[in-house]
Amino acid sequence: MTTTERPIALYGFLRPRPERADEVRRILSSFVEPTRREPGNLQYHLHEHEDGRFFLYEVWRSQEDLDRHNATPPLRAFLDNLATFLEKAPEGYFDTMLSPYPGAEPVPADAASVTTSTRVR
Repeated sequence: MTTTERPIALYGFLRPRPERADEVRRILSSFVEPTRREPGNLQYHLHEHEDGRFFLYEVWRSQEDLDRHNATPPLRAFLDNLATFLEKAPEGYFDTMLSPYPGAEPVPADAASVTTSTRVR
């Protein structure tokens, strides 16, 4: 685990297998409120795109908080069986937030030109 000084954003698309779309919608929806109550969660949003993809947007106080979330049993069960639920690997991204987050310390001006982004497939 690594410590971050700025919040971590995770966002991406998941395309469910057509025959499992309702199940994926139910599972993902069941994560929303419990995740929002987890220590370190700043935002957690689930969207459904008109083409049937799901879009997740999460913001975590730190990498440690995100790691702890990713280890929760319900999420682990879903992630460990992801290939059975989705048509293809998720299109996902992790970034360190550069813009100020409400209630967080401002980002130093010299850090505004630096970003870290990792695409997850």
